[in-house]
Amino acid sequence: MYDRDWFKSVSFNLPVIAVGNLSVGGTGKTPMIEYLVGLLQDDFDLAILSRGYGRKTRGFLLGEKGTNAEMIGDEPYQYFKKFNGVKVAVDENRVRGVSHLLERKNPPEVVLLDDAFQHRRIRAGFYVLLTSHGKLYSEDQVLPTGNLREPRRGARRADVVLVTKCPAHLTEDERKSILERLRVDDQQEVFFTSIRYDNKVIGERGSLTIEELRSYKVLLVTGIADPSPLLGHLTQNEIGFEHLKYTDHHQINRKELGRIESDLNELPGDKKIVLTTEKDFVRNFESTQLPVYYLPIQTEFLGGENRFNEIIQDYVRKNKGNR
Repeated sequence: MYDRDWFKSVSFNLPVIAVGNLSVGGTGKTPMIEYLVGLLQDDFDLAILSRGYGRKTRGFLLGEKGTNAEMIGDEPYQYFKKFNGVKVAVDENRVRGVSHLLERKNPPEVVLLDDAFQHRRIRAGFYVLLTSHGKLYSEDQVLPTGNLREPRRGARRADVVLVTKCPAHLTEDERKSILERLRVDDQQEVFFTSIRYDNKVIGERGSLTIEELRSYKVLLVTGIADPSPLLGHLTQNEIGFEHLKYTDHHQINRKELGRIESDLNELPGDKKIVLTTEKDFVRNFESTQLPVYYLPIQTEFLGGENRFNEIIQDYVRKNKGNR
């Protein structure tokens, strides 16, 4: 109905960049939003607007002192803690959310919409579509047969397509094969990225290098859609671990926290920790007394990074409009 203009979309007179995907599950939206913040925050006043999945509040809420993950959701809270000077807001109605941001005394110059590819009520000025290597949207079906939120033709709305979670050494033949299978339009550009893991894990008690981590017994606790890249990374770095897996965005309760403590105590030796993702850390382990660490990740381009940066920066500069 939006495609046929039976339902109307709302646009705004400032750069609005939407990051999203066609499929359910993790495709790397959070590190992509963080990449865009790193690219733009020195030159523009930024705001991140998310739905705030899993939060216990409703309506518009702006991150401020005293905000926690239950109030705005785990991913927005991660942004809020990490980026000083960037406004982080949540609203299930993105049009209302952007309107509230623009009504503030110091409105943003650029808005980043987190996971908003299907939120058709708002029309972003630029769309970044993510699809995971090995799980391309072009080879999937709509729910419940497959994992797509909408038909594959929705990819036509994207300005750029990022193939995420690629192997670090993606061959030219593999790139050509993926391009043929995606069948993007002529005006769309495709980029390939991988996950870059930090060389240390971080916790309230400090940090440990990956080399130091090899001497520890590790209980890995994850509540993300696809932990397989993390499992592969730990295995590749010869880090032994026991894995306790929860569903995406899972909120750990007291009983489950007791099980985690029990499982950790049952690991042999004196040097043992709980390892988790950054998103799980801010959602579940900020106030625990357990030795919990997280492994930071970043988006890394496999070539074409300067071209991608140029496309984003050109769009923002040309559409800055008014505040």
